[in-house]
Amino acid sequence: MSTDDSRKHYIDGEWTAGTGDETFASRNPATGGELASFHRGTEDDVDRALAAAEDAYDEWRSLSHIDRAEYLWEIYHELRDRHEELGEIVTKECGKEISEGLADVTESWHMVEWAAGNARHPHGDVVPSEIASKDAYMRRKPKGVVGCITPWNFPVAIPFWHLAVTLVEGNTVVWKPAEQTPWCAHIVAEMFEDAGIPDGVFNLVQGYGDAGNAIVEDDRVETVLFTGSAEVGHKIASKVGGQPGKIAACEMGGKNAVVVSEQADLDIAVHSAVMSSFKTTGQRCVSSERLIVHEEVYDEFKERFVDVAEDIAVGDPLEEDTFMGPLIEAGQVEKFEKYNDLARDEGANVLVDRADLDADEIPEGHEEGHWVGPFVYEIDYDEDLRCINEEVFGPHVALLKYSGDFDEALEMHNSVDYGLAGAIISEDYREINQFRDEAEIGLAYGNLPCIGAEVHLPFGGVKKSGNGLPSGREVIEAVTERTAWTLNNSKDIEMAQGLSADIITDE
Repeated sequence: MSTDDSRKHYIDGEWTAGTGDETFASRNPATGGELASFHRGTEDDVDRALAAAEDAYDEWRSLSHIDRAEYLWEIYHELRDRHEELGEIVTKECGKEISEGLADVTESWHMVEWAAGNARHPHGDVVPSEIASKDAYMRRKPKGVVGCITPWNFPVAIPFWHLAVTLVEGNTVVWKPAEQTPWCAHIVAEMFEDAGIPDGVFNLVQGYGDAGNAIVEDDRVETVLFTGSAEVGHKIASKVGGQPGKIAACEMGGKNAVVVSEQADLDIAVHSAVMSSFKTTGQRCVSSERLIVHEEVYDEFKERFVDVAEDIAVGDPLEEDTFMGPLIEAGQVEKFEKYNDLARDEGANVLVDRADLDADEIPEGHEEGHWVGPFVYEIDYDEDLRCINEEVFGPHVALLKYSGDFDEALEMHNSVDYGLAGAIISEDYREINQFRDEAEIGLAYGNLPCIGAEVHLPFGGVKKSGNGLPSGREVIEAVTERTAWTLNNSKDIEMAQGLSADIITDE
């Protein structure tokens, strides 16, 4: 990252410093040290990127799906070839432990593989017409220029959720990645350049929310794909919703739960809860901050879960014996601490408090990192408690006891405004199926952690967690228009529903 080009935007096939004078730093959350400096994008930079995307659109859409996918296949191979290198950069820049950094890159090439392979699959339907002499079809066309805004916690995988399908379907793109992970974004842009993608088809503008807002508000953008916080996503959806023909597909946060029923296998329950609560230091939109446990198994579950939480290995995320790395930045540490204090104020009985780690728990040379450990508490259920309703995005976990039948657990589960992910741990298939059918979430898991995504499945939620699915096959819905096409093969015109086709005149 020593050259000037490494710190620039990628617009219209060129690396450019843009029109602004400001730069910003990418920092390692484990050490606090600067990794690289990047030019901060302006509204003028976004304007130039959108103009390039608009100019490139007609030629790009004129290519076949297969020809467009060929560029993605080049990137697929580069992702695999640079797996170790890029996985380490993911870990350095966003702080998640190295197996997660590597998995981020693996998920990226899985998404590219799916999107590029899907180019050879059917992209429409032949629909029987009521009239035998007519052919009826459902066809798809690209929407045009698509704006992509992505988060820092999956700095390679989620961008490819957005980008891969969008481009194969014939759209052009302007992408604003998270300001915390510009180095990963830069490498993704290098891959598009290496693949030889035509100028203007793919554009990267680094920067902050003002650059993202410029993308959202511009009339040239037909679809906005957003993954990130509910606060920002709701603003985007509100702005876009007032513009006819324009849509926003937003996947946002959650206050997710694991339900442990009386019929649970507690080995699976504890394992799933630990994974759900502490992977990525609780900084996944699907992380579980609520554990809803039946009273018959509550004491044993609590004892076993607390034992693990007290010993979770917090450390250098580049080391293979680390389970939890740091939080992303100082502001997130402050938020974590604020919600820990709120839980106490609302009556929590704190079971594990490793929020302020001892000096000997922090890796040598990493004292300036954003280090925290698990914070676990139990609290009497009250649907109005803020600590069990508001997303923290950290290893902040509430244990909640239920005593009645499974309906009570579901009522507690569904009581929050969010509806992204959740899991049921039970050996009773009736409970499992009831959770599947009645839990108000977009991602449901049985006897598993409520984390994990396979690229060919939709990923998104309901209620406050989402108004669209900017991933997997559901992206196609967001970035294409359907056309119902009917062709008459007869010399005569015959209408459906018995509508007369006779032309009647006064003569």
